[in-house]
Amino acid sequence: MKPALLLAPLFLLAAVPVSAAPSDVDARVARVLKASPLIDGHNDWAETLVGRVGEARWTLDLTKLDPAKFNTDITRLRQGGVGGQFWSVYVPANLPGPEQVEATLNQIGLMQQIFQRYPSVFEPAVTAADVRRIHRQGRIASMLGVEGGGQIDSSFAVLRAYRRLGASYLTLTHSRTIAWADSATDDPQHGGLTKFGEAVVTELNRLGMLVDLSHVSEAAMRDALRVSKAPVIFSHSSARALCDHPRNVSDAVLKLVAANGGVVMVNFAPSYVSEERRRWEAARNGEIASYNAPPFGGLYIGQPDKAKAALAAWEQAHPKPVVTLSQVADHIDHIAKVAGVDHVGIGSDFDGLGELPQGLSGVETYPALLAELARRGWSDADLAKLAGGNVLRVMEGAERVAVAMKDQPMATGTVAALDRKEP
Repeated sequence: MKPALLLAPLFLLAAVPVSAAPSDVDARVARVLKASPLIDGHNDWAETLVGRVGEARWTLDLTKLDPAKFNTDITRLRQGGVGGQFWSVYVPANLPGPEQVEATLNQIGLMQQIFQRYPSVFEPAVTAADVRRIHRQGRIASMLGVEGGGQIDSSFAVLRAYRRLGASYLTLTHSRTIAWADSATDDPQHGGLTKFGEAVVTELNRLGMLVDLSHVSEAAMRDALRVSKAPVIFSHSSARALCDHPRNVSDAVLKLVAANGGVVMVNFAPSYVSEERRRWEAARNGEIASYNAPPFGGLYIGQPDKAKAALAAWEQAHPKPVVTLSQVADHIDHIAKVAGVDHVGIGSDFDGLGELPQGLSGVETYPALLAELARRGWSDADLAKLAGGNVLRVMEGAERVAVAMKDQPMATGTVAALDRKEP
């Protein structure tokens, strides 16, 4: 990646002139996506189908869905040039462990049924070679990502079962700190990963599953990067230097990711992209809390009409900051500058967000993001790395580590035993 067009070498200036017509840029992007699969690290389609259509999810025609309700459908996946997708199987982090396992299995079953219903569109993939072959054949290589360490219910056996069902990564935590790993958005209890958590990372390496560090605390990021023998991913996180949300990745950790060989896949969530938006949301939440603070202190407790009117007045006085595609591109540029162009990817979080940046309304808009970067001076080779080449390299690295660990015994033990909470 060339960080500034004015500093680009002369050959690049010739290849991508400042005055390049949009059609020229679009043609470049189309060539890149034809040759190299675009692979998104995180899409919550399964969760949204469950939440919005319930039992109809098993039979609903997924060719074209209402864009007001869904960011994803088959028509728009084709328009977006998607060649590979990590489909998230997420369940609420506040469910009891056994219920998380059951709900995870149900979501895995939903995605498998979708692949079976549309075999000309989707094909399950596990290896980088699978992804490349499926992309060449004109289908979407489909991987599964388990989005939360709580979903294994502190059981290595459950983790191995997910792998046998096709899961390609495990996110070590979600929104809550769990028995063996601290979350980025909950109070820390362990200072990162416990011994059991480190054993989970090693077992993921042995299985050839990717270690996903989105949602974990910075201390847990550092622990996992220290322990993992394979490159790691952040399936949907952005740059903390541009937006100081704990879900994002600091420059110090970006450098560790580069040394590890991993990849940070940039998230489109407005509050992870814009610091101004993050602060606005916090202020709005504080305003709402002041209206209804229990049990007696709220300004308008028991008066919902007054609370609604007060919030409308506050929002009029404090307009919501607009977040744009260009700001997402800023995060990609920043990660490429700090960690290197080999260590950045795309992890949209489509169908997992209440709102999206302007210009990134759904899966059809990936080419617009690549076109923005092309106009900033990115070469075709670097666009291909961003689109999917980097995560394919990470997958290959994890596969090599798994081969090297094939004779290592499978992990056993409990949180209590490994973390010395029992004799």
